[in-house]
Amino acid sequence: MEQTQMKEKPVLGLLLSMALPMVISMMVNSLYNIVDSFFVAKISESAMTALSLVYPLQNLVNALMIGFGVGINAVIAFYLGARDFKKADDAASQGLFYNVVQGLLMTVVCIAVMPSFLRLFTGDEEVISLGVRYSNLVFLFAVAVAVELAFEKTYQAVGKMAVSMFCMIVGCVVNIILDPVLIFGLGPFPCLGIEGAALATGIGQTVNAGLYVIFYLIKPISVHIRLRQMRPTRDMGIRLYAIGIPATLNLALPSLLVSALNIILSGYGQIYVFVLGVYYKLQTFLYLPANGIIQGMRPLMGYNYGAGEKKRVRQIYVTALVLSAGIMVAGTILCQLIPGSLIQMFTTRTETVEAGAIALRIISLGFLVSALSVVSSGALEALGKGVPSLMISLCRYVMIIIPVAWILSHFLGAVGVWHAFWVTEAVSGIISVLIYQGVHKKEER
Repeated sequence: MEQTQMKEKPVLGLLLSMALPMVISMMVNSLYNIVDSFFVAKISESAMTALSLVYPLQNLVNALMIGFGVGINAVIAFYLGARDFKKADDAASQGLFYNVVQGLLMTVVCIAVMPSFLRLFTGDEEVISLGVRYSNLVFLFAVAVAVELAFEKTYQAVGKMAVSMFCMIVGCVVNIILDPVLIFGLGPFPCLGIEGAALATGIGQTVNAGLYVIFYLIKPISVHIRLRQMRPTRDMGIRLYAIGIPATLNLALPSLLVSALNIILSGYGQIYVFVLGVYYKLQTFLYLPANGIIQGMRPLMGYNYGAGEKKRVRQIYVTALVLSAGIMVAGTILCQLIPGSLIQMFTTRTETVEAGAIALRIISLGFLVSALSVVSSGALEALGKGVPSLMISLCRYVMIIIPVAWILSHFLGAVGVWHAFWVTEAVSGIISVLIYQGVHKKEER
């Protein structure tokens, strides 16, 4: 796409052309998450519980890479809109360097702390053993994730969404195919159990990263990644991290939330920890496609903001909000009509299915209004307003839901935790609109 089209084409068609490839990619990624958990659950409920307990740290690693990638994306898009192509190249080159370093650090740290981390939530030695075996392998691929996401956000910043879609889909398909092969030892492959799930994930991520490098070498894009420009500079580092740190915290906060809720729920039985883990797998079918809308929105808003097209920035925000709300409505309908069937993909135990169905029906009451928080937070990141975006996420994942869940659980038991979700989304939705409108009006002065 010629970048000038970002400020010339009609907003709806432009946003759809940017977002649909990412929505498709995210739907495939959601399918991978479900399939991965489906096969792990076939090993045992203990394996699925281990996966649920590892999830917060795994999400933290992804949050660091994706969050910093959001910074790369926003800075590149801004400089492209301002027609400063050298600075755009600097952002892409230094962004890749910083992300790789972060990947190396996270590999070492996460493998080292995992045994102690798991013991915070369970004394079941089988669950701990499975969690350590899975994490020791999956975190070895953190550098591949770092490379993949730095390239992904760079390609998205220049409007090459089809490349991002292709790379992500191929990586996910490889993962989906390898899951049963490596977990259960199909054909000539050995039966690796939970390590097979970790290896399948890592190979899929490596394939994804490798495809980006091949695309870049065969058909270079308008933004260049050069070795000589990877040398960190103070100004660019500050600009990247000014957006990347709040964006990382935004994405990392769910890890803190899941850990806090696991502590509360474990007091009522492991079944509820299991249900929470299943919910977070299922909700990817909603929030990852909605994130696809956000990924299509970010470069458009960043480019038009850099070009001074503030009225168009508002139009893009409203359009993204409507599209995201449509996704949330569909998810709400499914969770209200067939919650038991969704839970049965992971377990056949009647008690667990019944508890999970209740959870999905209650939590889904907040899906629609959550579109306000999700889109407002993404829009603020696109405008380079990382701190206001972080405030929205703090409301959704810490300041409201954790105390509300703790209080309601004392009156309603585990069900009180599920009610805390929709209460939080309603309050956070109002706060997010107020924050976004305040920032937008300030920018228009």
